[in-house]
Amino acid sequence: MKAPTAVIGPGETIKRPPDSERVDYEGELAVVIGRRCRHVPEERAASVIFGYTCLNDVTARDLQRRDVQFTRGKGFDTFCPLGPWIETELDVSDLAVETSVNGVTVQSGRTIDLIHSVPKLVAFISRVMTLLPGDVIATGTPEGVGPLLAGDKVSVRVEGIGDLTNAVEDEKI
Repeated sequence: MKAPTAVIGPGETIKRPPDSERVDYEGELAVVIGRRCRHVPEERAASVIFGYTCLNDVTARDLQRRDVQFTRGKGFDTFCPLGPWIETELDVSDLAVETSVNGVTVQSGRTIDLIHSVPKLVAFISRVMTLLPGDVIATGTPEGVGPLLAGDKVSVRVEGIGDLTNAVEDEKI
C-alpha cells in the first residue's frame, strides 16, 4: 500500500530519501478501479475496472528487507509514479512491460507471465477491502529490479499504453 503523497505524474522527480541506501525501480501494469466494489468474482472483475496505466513501484529495498511490513519501504513521497494516461479499451492479457534506466532496458516481461491475473487480483483484494473509484492496483514486476541513483532517468513502458518517464534525485532535507 502506498500513501497518496507517493503518487507523482510523468516528468515529475522521484526523490531518494536519506533514510535509504538502496532505492529500486519496479515497472508494472497498473489497474485503475472505476466503481465502488466489494467481493467481486473473477468473472466480473472487468466490470469494475476503469482502465490501465503504467506504474513504477519505487521501493527502498534496504528498508523493505529490514521491516516486517513493506509500508515504509514503498510509501515514501514520490514512490508511485503513474501515467502517462489511463487507457480504457485494452486487452491486458499479453502485453509487453519494460523498464529502462538512462535508455538501457533493465526489465522486460509480459503480462501473460504475471503470477496472478488481473481478474484474480481484483477478486482477491476486493474480498479484503472495499475498492473505490480511483484506487490503483499494481500487478507485479518482471524480474530484473535494480537500483536508481541520483541523476538517473527511469522509464516504464507498457505496450498499448505508452511511456512513463521520471528523473531521480536525492531528497534535500
